[in-house]
Amino acid sequence: MDYQAAINSSGVLEVLRAFDPRVVGTLPLGLSVPGSDVDIVCHASEPMAFAEAVWARYRSCEGFVLYQWRAQGRPLVARFEWDGWPFEVFGDWRPVDQQRGWLHFEIERRLLALDDGRLRNAVVRQRSQGVKTEPAFAAVLGIPDDPYLGMLDLAGETDAQLRVRLSRL
Repeated sequence: MDYQAAINSSGVLEVLRAFDPRVVGTLPLGLSVPGSDVDIVCHASEPMAFAEAVWARYRSCEGFVLYQWRAQGRPLVARFEWDGWPFEVFGDWRPVDQQRGWLHFEIERRLLALDDGRLRNAVVRQRSQGVKTEPAFAAVLGIPDDPYLGMLDLAGETDAQLRVRLSRL
């Protein structure tokens, strides 16, 4: 079963419909490696309602955990398995369009859409060596320091600026 079928059979997008769920990460980007999980980001302005929705539907799933970060905003994270696929559902108080996970996904999607294949191949090589997604992009693109912040900085660049970056690969 592919990840899309697991998403559909789990009903996760319907269960979390009130929280603007969006699938992000390596699977929709075509950069997955064995063990990649289905990543979903949500707008959980009411954390308890989000936690209750996740708990009610997925608490009996293999590997289920639900916890709250100590970091700013204290987002909620749920992990579980469905049809052999690991899921990670992230609920943040910020609207999805303002969340780092979504912003990373969007810049990575833009870069790959502008790519002639060199970026994708280089990132896949990095990923196959165990490097996480944002650090893999940052390494290939020559972004120094914090790869997560560096990738966010790219979000403000125009397609023309991104093409110049890609031409240096």
